[in-house]
Amino acid sequence: MISSAVTTTEAVDPVFLFIFGIALVMLLGITAVMIFFTVKYNRKRHPHPTSERRYNIPLEIAWTVIPSILVLAMFYYGWAGYLALRNVPEGAMEVSVTGRMWSWTFTYEDGRTSDRLYVPAGKPVRVEIHSEDVLHSFYIPAFRIKRDAVPGMSNYVWFVAPAPGSYDIFCAEYCGVGHSSMITTVEALTPHEFEEWLRKESAAEEEGEGEALLTAYGCLGCHSLDGSAKVGPTLQGIFGRTVTVVAGGEERTLVADAAYLRRAILEPAAEVVKGFPPVMPSYAGRIPDHELEELLEYFETRP
Repeated sequence: MISSAVTTTEAVDPVFLFIFGIALVMLLGITAVMIFFTVKYNRKRHPHPTSERRYNIPLEIAWTVIPSILVLAMFYYGWAGYLALRNVPEGAMEVSVTGRMWSWTFTYEDGRTSDRLYVPAGKPVRVEIHSEDVLHSFYIPAFRIKRDAVPGMSNYVWFVAPAPGSYDIFCAEYCGVGHSSMITTVEALTPHEFEEWLRKESAAEEEGEGEALLTAYGCLGCHSLDGSAKVGPTLQGIFGRTVTVVAGGEERTLVADAAYLRRAILEPAAEVVKGFPPVMPSYAGRIPDHELEELLEYFETRP
């Protein structure tokens, strides 16, 4: 039986190949028999039945026993693979991921956060999955893992990155207009590189408190800092910029000062920037006042 000593990839791939192989053999075999029977017993060659046999005991036993064995074998390997996916190896690194429209935020045991998942290659990683708003699905195809992020429910997956590299993370559940942008990566580092990353300053000190808050609250999933287009308007040079908004069905031109940015964070549906969908969730009651002030100061002082 497959055990948790194997990686998730090693647990899933043999099961898939086993089932695919059986399906392929049956497809080719049944197709070949159908063609043979069609040619040999064509009505033009045999206009009248030549056999009156009503049963064949060995044949009936064969087509009952053989499929039953195949189905039981597929169930056995499938169940063993499922157990391997759910039994986390001892000593796995613990990480928490939170999905929201439309980004992922990873929180590590020391409290730091990032918008990419940094892990040491070759070590098991257990990911606790949460959602802040709607149904998402945490999907890393390279490691054959996919698990729903359900609001109000905790879920988990585990995996081992076999070698250093960058591996895609997707949301596999349609979660709104920004669903296709809900992409990030697993950054698998060598043990030495991972230790170096852990020794760096906290995200708040390294990137600046404002940018760390934007990462923690998932803002960078919809807004860029470099002027590129995303689901929402870019945050590059946002403070003092003239913006056209739609409020109450009418267009207005405003200056993005501290008061406007505060309303945009706490009441985003009240004034929607023209050309963008009204999909941003409200952060009223979700962001503490002191962190909101830090964000506004960041916008004001950022070049």
